[in-house]
Amino acid sequence: MLAACCLLLAAGAHAAGHFDVDDASTLDPGQCQYETWWGRTGVEPVTGFHFGPACRVGPVELGLNFDRTSVAGVHTVTGGPQLKWNFYGQAPDAPFSAAVSMGAVFDLKRGGRAGGQFVVPVTWRPFDSLQVHANLGADWANGTGARTSRKGAAIEWALNDTVSLIAERNRASNVWTSRVGGRFSLTPLISVDVSTSRTGPQGVRGFVVGLNHEFSWK
Repeated sequence: MLAACCLLLAAGAHAAGHFDVDDASTLDPGQCQYETWWGRTGVEPVTGFHFGPACRVGPVELGLNFDRTSVAGVHTVTGGPQLKWNFYGQAPDAPFSAAVSMGAVFDLKRGGRAGGQFVVPVTWRPFDSLQVHANLGADWANGTGARTSRKGAAIEWALNDTVSLIAERNRASNVWTSRVGGRFSLTPLISVDVSTSRTGPQGVRGFVVGLNHEFSWK
């Protein structure tokens, strides 16, 4: 069950839609959003559902993450808080920006020792239409508290105001995942993400579709 979940839910906390590599940006003051996605991978298969609301509170972005994963009739439900702080390059058009993101993950069905995540995401914008993201951090597994490193890089290319292409390579839970997909803006505040991935030496295939909605709470 643990190995299967790692294929689909390598991240304990998500802040870039369903993509594994996070960017360094945060919500603007007074803004909130929710991210939700559904994914499937493997032959068995493993399916997962995620829901994550977040709001900008003062200088930081505070969020909650809830995930349900199912494989071979066995279900796991996890959830926990997340905090993200952009400490450098807060302007939307900043050529370089950096942040820290941290969160806790609890098994809501079985209890036990909490897991967690700590990541430093950085973003470089060489052009208005091109962003390069890099992540470095660690994950702590639920139950055992075992620590594994996390690292990855992604390229995001905006074809126009409504379509962006994303390609990434990420290592989490000692497994590499390659993912390609796109983000399609239905409105300036609502977007849909779609991606396909290959994970591990066997190249296990996965597919995810997600919805992101930003709104004002003031």
